[in-house]
Amino acid sequence: MPENVPLPIRRDATCPFSPDPEMARRRETDPVSTSQSLLPTGDLIDVRLVTGYGAAREALACPHLSSRPDAKLRTLIGEQAGFLVAMDPPDHTRVRRLLTGEFTVRRINAFRPRFVELVDGALDRMEQAGGPVDLMTAFALPLPSLVICELLGVPYEDRADFQRHSNTMLDLSLTMEEQFANAMEMHTYMGDLVAAQRENPGADILGMLVRAHGDELSDDDLIGIGNLLLIAGHETTANMLGLGTLLLLRHPDQLARVREEPEVVNGAIEELLRYLSIVNNGAIRTATEKFALAGQVIHEGERVAVSLPSANRDPALMAEPDTFDVTRRPSAHVAFGHGIHQCLGQQLARMELRLALPALLRRFPTLRLAVPHEELRYRELAPVNGVLSLPVTW
Repeated sequence: MPENVPLPIRRDATCPFSPDPEMARRRETDPVSTSQSLLPTGDLIDVRLVTGYGAAREALACPHLSSRPDAKLRTLIGEQAGFLVAMDPPDHTRVRRLLTGEFTVRRINAFRPRFVELVDGALDRMEQAGGPVDLMTAFALPLPSLVICELLGVPYEDRADFQRHSNTMLDLSLTMEEQFANAMEMHTYMGDLVAAQRENPGADILGMLVRAHGDELSDDDLIGIGNLLLIAGHETTANMLGLGTLLLLRHPDQLARVREEPEVVNGAIEELLRYLSIVNNGAIRTATEKFALAGQVIHEGERVAVSLPSANRDPALMAEPDTFDVTRRPSAHVAFGHGIHQCLGQQLARMELRLALPALLRRFPTLRLAVPHEELRYRELAPVNGVLSLPVTW
């Protein structure tokens, strides 16, 4: 990993699954320390970096920290109506309330049979193609993309475009001009979909919102909601499928248990979520007033970044947190965040991971890397960790 990667998104140079060792040192000595982070504009900014588990939960639920982007970032992405991660109450409360019903456990379970069909179809295509294949393009990316396309009413043939847009949005090495052009393309694309839904609402999430709440939600609200769900709905799950498979391949004894013992699967997915913590930090938030955080004074205007991987490796959360153990009792990890911005689609992600990973391992019991581990390349300047390509065979 390049030396100029800011600490909040830096991973251990010797282990792509783990946060930089500096996180552990700070967690022990100063769980709210001074650091720098990177904005989508390419600017390095000073932040108070939260590395401890208790302090992380406190910060993520703190009413004195605003998620609204600063003026420079708003010139890049606009006001982002409907983009929940960039909103504060009461607007955030209003929009999230309208969406919550679409992501209940009951609603997600109703989609389960269709997802099983999608998984089987992807595995059939892999088997017919024969190894080696890139697991990211053959399995990890298509599955969550298909799911979010069906749920949102996005044509699946457009998946290459929205995957490109999300990759661009999450690439912090790009210039402000490149990010602005990408944001405008995303806005235009989703705007066309919203216009079509206004004309003829479908049975998907956008159609439901138009039918049930069309008078409460503006077109900009719907565009922001659509773009957020489109990106978050496939990007994180795809990278969890890729890195999760790789981590299990590095621990064959634990892979065997996930493959052969259904009762282990739910806990194993929680352990994968905790151990990998692929979202490097929650959105950078700004203090709206002076307050205390874990015994430290945060001044109005200061920015706060929470390291989710570091918080999930805190010994205060569990014993031996740096050990990967699929039989571990599930913990109250913060891989999905905490507080009012906790991931809305977490139950959908859990369902996808619980079904897709064991099915992959059962279909290909001899699954293995097709290249030396040292040849794999990972995301560097990005808020979401992941492997760029994962060649496997069986």
